[in-house]
Amino acid sequence: MSKIFKALSDETRREILKLLREKDLTAGEISENFNMSKPSISKHLDVLKEAGLISYEKKGQFIIYSLNTSVLQEVLGRFLDFFN
Repeated sequence: MSKIFKALSDETRREILKLLREKDLTAGEISENFNMSKPSISKHLDVLKEAGLISYEKKGQFIIYSLNTSVLQEVLGRFLDFFN
């Protein structure tokens, strides 16, 4: 759970999750939305993958990233439990 909160603590990673909420994207498509290097975006994607917040699938020469909604639902559920 701490990996998830660490991943969510960064604004860039939250923005990446917002982009993936709309549709699946390649790393190149994600990087087009930020003013930073592709290696920096890759590091953010690695943190999100390690936390289980995104998944990926290799299609030819591209890797397509997707939002892992089941993990986000679990986190939200646990977070809301604090208020019950």
